[in-house]
Amino acid sequence: MSMQDPISDMITRIRNGQSAKKELISMPYSNLKKSIANLLKEEGFILDYKVEDNKKPTLKLNLKYFKNNPVIEKIKRISRPGLRIYKKRKHLPNVMSGMGIAIVSTSRGIMTDKLARTYNLGGEIICYVE
Repeated sequence: MSMQDPISDMITRIRNGQSAKKELISMPYSNLKKSIANLLKEEGFILDYKVEDNKKPTLKLNLKYFKNNPVIEKIKRISRPGLRIYKKRKHLPNVMSGMGIAIVSTSRGIMTDKLARTYNLGGEIICYVE
């Protein structure tokens, strides 16, 4: 069976891994998933990620916990294949009054909503992370 939405699959794996208190989760590799993992690491939502290059490349994420609770309280897919959501710079969402992030796909690549605002860029809202 082919995967219709790999980003939703990644988000679901993160959610399921945290609810099962897993330290390490793995998923099929793609450049987009690596960019999202890099943003999550920079913003402090995960400890680390690595790419294992076997016959099929795999992306492995080290999940982060604080006082035995997951650091990512909520991660939600916004734009999906059946309904794409695009926002201009003025209308980029402020997740949890700046405590969370929105991951945005812009013409300059994948970035957070804060960085997109500084570059005066809008784009496709991939997901919210709180």
